Amino acid sequence: MAHQSILAFSTRGRGTRDITQDVADVVRQSGSGAGLAHVFVQHTSCSLIITENADADVRRDLDTILARLAPDGDPAYRHDAEGPDDMAAHVRNMLTGSAVTVPVKDGRLLLGTWQGIYLYEHRTSPHQRRVVVTVL
Repeated sequence: MAHQSILAFSTRGRGTRDITQDVADVVRQSGSGAGLAHVFVQHTSCSLIITENADADVRRDLDTILARLAPDGDPAYRHDAEGPDDMAAHVRNMLTGSAVTVPVKDGRLLLGTWQGIYLYEHRTSPHQRRVVVTVL
């Protein structure tokens, strides 16, 4: 039997927000012993990642790399309806992804010791974001 919740998050602008505990709470509430937690963000200018949760420098370095791969205001972009960070945010979403899936056992996420689930905002201004968690 599937259990599904939609979580709402406010972002401060570009950067990562740890949502591991929020997802773990949904898994616990689902009553699932073993299965999968599928986490999906309903937007195209932010993403979800599983990455290092102990050293914030890892996430800062990811920002540096993405800035090189998808710079704001690139003159080659046609789509800039919402500003110079608009198309870059869509490219960053494509590179990092809209969903992650994590195994569940004994009602908890089977993440590695140094792993966390992060909502990764790619726009420079604050936004409201929705994340769907489905536990199967």
